[in-house]
Amino acid sequence: MSDNNGLELSRRRALAGIGAIGVASAGAGIGTSAYFSDEESFDDNSLTAGELDLKLDYKATYAGGPGRLSEVDSWYSADGPGEPFDVQEIEDGTYLIGETPDNTEDMWADEVQNTDLCAPDLGLINGDEIPVFALDDVKPGDSGEVTVSLHVCDNPAWMYMNGALTANDENGQSEPEADVDETGGDPGEGAGELADNIQTTLWYDENCNNVLDGGDDDTTSVPSCVQLVLDTSGSIGGDIGTVEDAANDLANTILGANDDNEVGATTFSGGSDVVNSVADAWSDLTGLGSNGSTNMSSGISDAGDDLANCTGGHDRIMVVFTDGSPDNSDSALSAANDLDDDIELYAIGVAGANQQFLNRLTTGDQDDDSNTFVVAGGTSAEDAIDQVFAQVGQTITGGEEVILEGTLADAMDALEDGIALDGNRSSEEREPFAGAMTHCLGFEWEVPTDVGNEIQTDSAVFDLGFYALQSRHNDDPPAEPFNGTYQDDNGLPSNGTAD
Repeated sequence: MSDNNGLELSRRRALAGIGAIGVASAGAGIGTSAYFSDEESFDDNSLTAGELDLKLDYKATYAGGPGRLSEVDSWYSADGPGEPFDVQEIEDGTYLIGETPDNTEDMWADEVQNTDLCAPDLGLINGDEIPVFALDDVKPGDSGEVTVSLHVCDNPAWMYMNGALTANDENGQSEPEADVDETGGDPGEGAGELADNIQTTLWYDENCNNVLDGGDDDTTSVPSCVQLVLDTSGSIGGDIGTVEDAANDLANTILGANDDNEVGATTFSGGSDVVNSVADAWSDLTGLGSNGSTNMSSGISDAGDDLANCTGGHDRIMVVFTDGSPDNSDSALSAANDLDDDIELYAIGVAGANQQFLNRLTTGDQDDDSNTFVVAGGTSAEDAIDQVFAQVGQTITGGEEVILEGTLADAMDALEDGIALDGNRSSEEREPFAGAMTHCLGFEWEVPTDVGNEIQTDSAVFDLGFYALQSRHNDDPPAEPFNGTYQDDNGLPSNGTAD
């Protein structure tokens, strides 16, 4: 980690595994004499350890004022303190200062929540330590944000986040700072004021859009009509009970966010009236999983008709769930395009549903996944289905959960022993993160405009880390894994290793 008079963040991926089981084999032979012989054996028995691999991708921005592209880009050059990156000014005064993967144009939009994010050739962060923020000229009013996507490959895992403030230095004093800061300006550990003045927020960024949706705004003040459009084709098979439970939880989340919200359900072969009762919403869904066709266009059209009966003054929202491609993609896209302009469309895809098609369905752009939620790698496991429906529920209700907020110094103090993250924010109990799921966390910092000269020349350096711990055979995971009460001989949480 480089030493500079600015902000640095070293993103760390932590790897946890279930340990080596190895290979076991056994053979047996039994014979008899005389005329009869017989032999049975159990040969080449083997046990192969499953995988638990945590990979990250991210997108980071810096709002530092217009006209500074060349200056900011120099900090992320081969000779600069930051990870080499071709900085872009994406808005007036806002700069894209890093993202992974970045090997093709719009890779972030293409790959976040896409299939097979654990592929080894995708180039995600996998054991590396890189500085995301490496800024040499921070002023009051500046801010930065990084959204990190966490991907647990294969086995589900309990997830943790930790952090540390490694420097908060004075670095001498300018004349204006000396007039207001009586510390004397002598360089020394903890003598600076920057970390105590920077304000930070950490939250679950459900739709991975680098923005805390909801925030201080009362997003639940406008009621909504939400129509759930469910793929009931035969390929759903044994997962249909899980889908119904997850959709039922989604309906409860929506109805619980506002007493005037309304929820309806539509299958691809028919429709139901908009209702304000979860029980009524499922009363017509007794034939789930029995139909072999995937007539998505009919489901979307019927749901649009149902939303026409929505109570006036309500937002209108449609959520389409599928485990594959429709019988006729063009017809489905046409049905979505024919919906009233004020209907917002979301899509949930599992078991290999086509990502780019769902992007086009929801936004008209195959590269815009802002309203698309996909379980990666063709997975349709129960926990993954529950969690992807929960992500949509939190997004629709504007209820993205803030994990912590306060000064940078306070935030790092809270993260020192590690904090437990929750794989399903809609459930009362903490849950592990399902394998092949994308979960995003947003971290934002801001130097308030009312901060005075006392922070001039000061610098702060801090680390953030993530840690995955197997969940199978581990029903009682620690809440704070780095506080010394749940550690192995290396000072790490047991059952895992960290970089």
